[in-house]
Amino acid sequence: MINVDRITFRYEKQPPLFQDFSWQVGKGQTWVIIGPSGCGKSTMLYLLAGLQQPEEGTLRIDGKPVTTPRPQTGLILQDYGLLPWASVRQNVELGLNLRKFYGPDGKHAPIETIPGERKSVVDGWLQRLRIADIGDKFPGQISGGQRQRTAIARTLVLEPDLLLMDEPFASLDTPTREDLQQLVRTLGEEKPLTTVLVTHTIVEALFLGEKILVLRNGPNTSPLILENEFTGQLSPHNDSAYQMLTSRIREELKGIPA
Repeated sequence: MINVDRITFRYEKQPPLFQDFSWQVGKGQTWVIIGPSGCGKSTMLYLLAGLQQPEEGTLRIDGKPVTTPRPQTGLILQDYGLLPWASVRQNVELGLNLRKFYGPDGKHAPIETIPGERKSVVDGWLQRLRIADIGDKFPGQISGGQRQRTAIARTLVLEPDLLLMDEPFASLDTPTREDLQQLVRTLGEEKPLTTVLVTHTIVEALFLGEKILVLRNGPNTSPLILENEFTGQLSPHNDSAYQMLTSRIREELKGIPA
């Protein structure tokens, strides 16, 4: 699915975040990226999304070089990115409406959903994400958790095959965060979806990630990949193997909170 091949990337007048860095992600896998602030976690997502380009090396998704944003990639940000003047329903419909400006050619935009099916698709995700009853409200009238559900619905209505999430639950209270974490797990089990999620917390990384990519302060030259047997488990904290894995990650991160 994803092939990062010997890329180098730096921001202007800054040392490289990635240098001759390679990494592979299989189709249908769920990965979490964790690391200290400024190590390149979000930058890697933007590279995968086609919003940034490496100065050297290549990045391919399904064998094709990523030189521009691809229509089958969904990106969900921490700040939701909702239009404040649009209702929940209108925000969810946004991507479907934008398709008409690009044309349903499957290249610049995914194949168009026919009008008769569009309402059914939108209604389905509003119900699935439990926001159908607030469809007429505006982002300023709903909670943070509801705004994030709206952002997720807006992305999934386009039927992506790759879902990129940049600390999507960081600003939410604990019950809401845990509820949405479980939702992401469930969606990954229901759909043929490859997911890469950035987090700054060890507990979230271990709950969501089948595999964990640990980044360090740059330059990152080779990936540190940890296999996680505890993904989806709610209370393994007394398990000695879980504690050892937590300690290993904490040692690598040197001070990131658990």
